[in-house]
Amino acid sequence: MTKLKWSKLIGAICMIGIVLYGWIGLSQSPQPSVRLTTNPPINQVRPLEAEATTVLGSGHYNRPVQLMLQAVDAQGQSLKDAKIHLQLFTAAKNPWFTTDFPIVEGTKLLDIEGNAPTGQLQVQQTLPIRGTYQLLVAVTPLVANAFEPIQQKLTLTLPENSLKFRYFGILVVILLAVGLLGGWVIGGRQAIQPGEIAPQQVRLLLSGLIVVAIAALLWVNISAELAESHHNMSMPGMGEEVPSSGKPAKLQSQGLYMQLSGDQSATVGQPAKLQVSLSDPTTSQPVTDVLLKVTTTQLENNWVAFAYQGTPDSNGKLAWEQEFFDGAPHSIVVEVAPLANATRQFQPFQVAENIPVEGVAPPMSVRLISLTYFTGIVVIGLLLGLWLRHRQTPRSGMTWKRSVS
Repeated sequence: MTKLKWSKLIGAICMIGIVLYGWIGLSQSPQPSVRLTTNPPINQVRPLEAEATTVLGSGHYNRPVQLMLQAVDAQGQSLKDAKIHLQLFTAAKNPWFTTDFPIVEGTKLLDIEGNAPTGQLQVQQTLPIRGTYQLLVAVTPLVANAFEPIQQKLTLTLPENSLKFRYFGILVVILLAVGLLGGWVIGGRQAIQPGEIAPQQVRLLLSGLIVVAIAALLWVNISAELAESHHNMSMPGMGEEVPSSGKPAKLQSQGLYMQLSGDQSATVGQPAKLQVSLSDPTTSQPVTDVLLKVTTTQLENNWVAFAYQGTPDSNGKLAWEQEFFDGAPHSIVVEVAPLANATRQFQPFQVAENIPVEGVAPPMSVRLISLTYFTGIVVIGLLLGLWLRHRQTPRSGMTWKRSVS
């Protein structure tokens, strides 16, 4: 009886071990996934410079980074005839260390779904801010039950532009020097004239610091309001008109009818919905055997914000959402060309639309936090100057002597 019980116990342990081994092996086996690569490598990419001037910047705008998504099966082979849905989100909001575009922090930058005959989707996207971006990718088969759908979250981390650290260091040194000089003057031996509460040099210094602080606060707020007013003036019906694209938004050519539609205007930090559709004007049937090339260009400085190349869906449409992070007019250009193996051959042609983008001023809290940092640096320099003066001057010399009249 005892041997039978031991045999059952050993058998149960072995059975549990076999089940656990199979479960662990199954969980560790390769699974279908999505691979992300960038060109250039992400560690060589830098955020967009708000103003790429030669004085305070590199002097040029970098090309958008190419994001390449490749859907593969468990054996690492590319999945054929897939549809890939990409949602790209910017880095999370951090009010204590804001970026050049605080309005777009923690928002959706891009939302696009495209056919991927070879299992690959490529987009070109200008990344506006530093930090960790999230990519939500959904892969589904164009042919029902061809493979199991894939849901995956990917991340990429964009480092800050090294020029920002250089300019910030220079600014910190200047502010510290101002505070250090002020502390040195205040800490010196000063004579108080009858009827004065502080020596003249001290009063002049404190008055100057107050004027500088008020001027800095006014400059931060007025410049932000003027920037917002400038962008509002570029909106239709509010002054300056958006330049014409020179191309129609809908066009019938060579047996094809193509139309670019969607939002006629946009606001920084909010997604704009856009769509291009193709059909045969004779039969009104959708056209799918073509190649679409989409390019979004910022018109003030002529840099590319977004680009995509792919085929329309079964309804002859390509729809996407993109967020604008610079308050300036943008040009949306869509070019259609025949596929190499298509029976329908024609000369490529384009439709386009210029849309105004309304700028949004940074929140007051962001401006005040920045001003607080700068003021704190001056105060640190002031305390350091007082401490250095105290070490050099005898203790009795630290008191202000009232002159005898």
